[in-house]
Amino acid sequence: MKKRILVTGANGQLGSELRQIAVIKTQYEWIFTDYKELDLCDLTHLEEKVTEINPQIIINCAAHTAVDKAETEVELSDVLNHQSVAILAKWSQANNCKLIHVSTDYVFDGNSAVALTETAPTNPINVYGVTKLAGEKACVEQNPNAIIIRTSWVYSSFGNNFVKTMSRLMQERDNLNVVSDQIGSPTYAADLAQAIMTIIEHKNWQPGIYNFSNEGEISWYEFALAIQEIGGFECEVGGIPASNYPTPAKRPAYSLLDKSKIKATFGVVVPEYKVSLRKMMEL
Repeated sequence: MKKRILVTGANGQLGSELRQIAVIKTQYEWIFTDYKELDLCDLTHLEEKVTEINPQIIINCAAHTAVDKAETEVELSDVLNHQSVAILAKWSQANNCKLIHVSTDYVFDGNSAVALTETAPTNPINVYGVTKLAGEKACVEQNPNAIIIRTSWVYSSFGNNFVKTMSRLMQERDNLNVVSDQIGSPTYAADLAQAIMTIIEHKNWQPGIYNFSNEGEISWYEFALAIQEIGGFECEVGGIPASNYPTPAKRPAYSLLDKSKIKATFGVVVPEYKVSLRKMMEL
């Protein structure tokens, strides 16, 4: 019998990259679901629906990730990022199912000056971060055997993201300003998908929270410059403070993730951000 892997949020960036992996990893039975196939907002029937699928592994990629919209869509954000996670965690614990839940650097307030480890104090500053942290806590409470992966600045050749937006704008405009005082590291979703497979196939399942993003400490402005360089775009790119670009949701000023734990525990390879960015842009 093939192990059955349920992927939620399968049409998002990470879910789409996992679909690419599934083509190669045929030793598993892959069940890809988005809200049409498995509505995580339908809390009443969620356990029943997961029971019908009956997976041995769940990779929960689903989330309400529209950070600014979450400020007004508080209930929807809580259902997707917290309440549904609690149900998936409870089900997986009761049914001896491995659970990998994807979380975010937005659980931090951004006041650190050093790369954040998994034990750094959390203190989210927006609704998205608050609901994602609530989801983490519910996950650990309902299933202490789960693995939670915090990631940041996700991009992919699938879906909408910073890299695609910048690439388009740099071809449409002569100049562009990008926030220069928010520091972190981008995550190529294909690398995160590969890291998840490394964990699934590792001989030792070690529950807990892990960080994953690409290597490098940069601002969004520096990220834009790298996109400009690789794409060969003529557009002039300038850096501006976040205060000049107000958004409904506050963003952490510093959210660089320390990846030591995931590398040491599972032997996960973490590529340098520019290597992965080039790979995605040259696809």
